[in-house]
Amino acid sequence: MTSILENDLTTDAFLGGRLSLQQPRLGYRAGVDPVLLAAVTPATPGQSVLELGCGAGAALLCLGARVPDLSLTGVEVQPDYADLARINAKANGMAAKIICADLRSLPRDVTDQRFDHVIANPPYFDRTKGTEAQDLGRDVAFGGNTPLSDWITTASRRIAPKGALTLIQKADRLADILSVMPHDLGSIVIQPLAARTGRDADRVLISARKGGRAPLRLRAPIVLHKGDAHERDAPDYTDQISAVLRDAAGLDIRR
Repeated sequence: MTSILENDLTTDAFLGGRLSLQQPRLGYRAGVDPVLLAAVTPATPGQSVLELGCGAGAALLCLGARVPDLSLTGVEVQPDYADLARINAKANGMAAKIICADLRSLPRDVTDQRFDHVIANPPYFDRTKGTEAQDLGRDVAFGGNTPLSDWITTASRRIAPKGALTLIQKADRLADILSVMPHDLGSIVIQPLAARTGRDADRVLISARKGGRAPLRLRAPIVLHKGDAHERDAPDYTDQISAVLRDAAGLDIRR
């Protein structure tokens, strides 16, 4: 099998050029979702972060670029993408620890730790209800064979007391996530993301606290794009989202 590192790679700028990532031209490529995941993670300098399913490192490294002095650890099941994450971390001057492992069988150097933050962008599609993508990287990223319950359970076990879980997921899988959320994760905040004003939310950002007891909050949607439709070949993000994507601004959904 040919390694993606032997294929055509692109170098792509994130956060207005603050971060530069190599990605396969074909296969899974990071878009705005990992940037939004990083923006909403309420990390502060000196804290520790674990990303489950880090891919080539987009979310983990966007968070590292936004918040200084974080201890960054990523877990990625696909060796080629784990290698890319290591390359990207080094190229951006970040001392991220990238571990190639299945999240259902983590090594001791991960299971012996508790993290202030665990973040994840679990596969958006239920493998039992769809067909496999031709490209393995895309298939694992968008479908995979690990149930959402394993993602959430594994994350919960790695979170330190008062630490936070932060996820991004398709809106139609929100019920699946809430149904498997452990009892020790509370103070849940759900932030819907709508492409345009008046449209249903397509994505949700989810934040939960280890040991939190506050009632669940469902916030008003954040709208990603201006206007009713995409009318010209140029970005039309709202000012709030443009600040996240271009200026490394954070999104505080727990305020």
